[in-house]
Amino acid sequence: MIIKDFSKFKLPTKPGIYRFLGVRNEVLYVGKATSLKERVRSYFSKDLNKMRGAQIGAMVLQARKIDWQTTDSVLEALLLEASLIKKWKPKYNTKEKDDKSFNCVVITNELFPKVLVIRKREIDFDELRARNYKLKTIFGPFPNGGALRDAMKLIRKIFPFRDKCNPSSKNSKPCFERQIGLCPGVCTGEISSADYKKHIKLLSLFFEGKKRTLLSEIKKNMKQSAKEQKFEEAQRLKKILFSLEHIQDIALIKREPEAFNEDVFRIEAYDIAHISGKQMVGVMTVVENGEVKKSDYRKFKVSGFSKANDTGALSEVLRRRFNHGEWKFPNLIVVDGGRAQLNIAHSIAKEVNIKTKIVSVVKDEKHRAREIFGDVDIWKGKERQIFLANSEAHRFAIKYHRELRDKIRK
Repeated sequence: MIIKDFSKFKLPTKPGIYRFLGVRNEVLYVGKATSLKERVRSYFSKDLNKMRGAQIGAMVLQARKIDWQTTDSVLEALLLEASLIKKWKPKYNTKEKDDKSFNCVVITNELFPKVLVIRKREIDFDELRARNYKLKTIFGPFPNGGALRDAMKLIRKIFPFRDKCNPSSKNSKPCFERQIGLCPGVCTGEISSADYKKHIKLLSLFFEGKKRTLLSEIKKNMKQSAKEQKFEEAQRLKKILFSLEHIQDIALIKREPEAFNEDVFRIEAYDIAHISGKQMVGVMTVVENGEVKKSDYRKFKVSGFSKANDTGALSEVLRRRFNHGEWKFPNLIVVDGGRAQLNIAHSIAKEVNIKTKIVSVVKDEKHRAREIFGDVDIWKGKERQIFLANSEAHRFAIKYHRELRDKIRK
């Protein structure tokens, strides 16, 4: 392998896809990443064969170049990876695992198309025909079945679709998916076939990785719906637009091994600062293996509160943090405060479906760490690191609040 020095690559920490290229610029391997920098770094490990297997080790030896493309979310990286694997059929993507076992997403060819997940080996065989499925479009194959399942849950919230129910007339009994907002109302006659096919077109653009075209199409359809006084349709499209711009793909982030390093124990600590609710801010500080990592510190301006609301501000900060798939994921989260702050952090973690351990630090009247709340098995032996992260969060929050306050005064 000519590529010997990882440092010569200026990879971003954003999510996206990467490609290993051979001597004739042929694509050897395509992969996706939560953080391109961390993922590609893993291929420079001395234990690569042990970690990834002999096939990937052989691929790296053949590689002459690496290039990449960033995406706005891990979800989009997953879809782009599948699209490029289908386009280029890289030698080592299919060598690593028999792609006949991979799942594909298919759209059926009918008045109200279904969106289904089917194994690639079943697509051309009798079993599929026996289900009376005529296929219009096939996306994939997707190498990671678990990631695809999580992705489909996210996608269906943005683009509700039909999978099992049958088209019916108005006032028909809604299917279960309709009741929870995952079917657009095919079973109850709430959506016409023409509008539903427009909906499926948007979904297809998303699977094809054509986000710019997709956003343009949504905005065009919104204007047309408003012009025709179809205000419910315009509102539905506005909701899709918002969802695409605020994709929360934490379930996919959890599946990305490059977000973790077994040799690194990462703590993220959070604190809120304000004076009677004025210029409310939040911060995130990081301690890795007992050392502060200031390059990963983050600041948050908190909005939406007219008076002091520490738990509300903490909720906003944590939601915004977990919307950043490109940031490294922590082994432990530390919040400043008592049971209320600990409970709200657990609530947000449940909301975004993460299982990272969480503790809170209670201070005395002199603002010195007094006690750690949370399961003792989580924090025992890590007290020094936890108190350091918490102290840094308090210092950083006060500093940021003063900077903001001084700027407003000027």
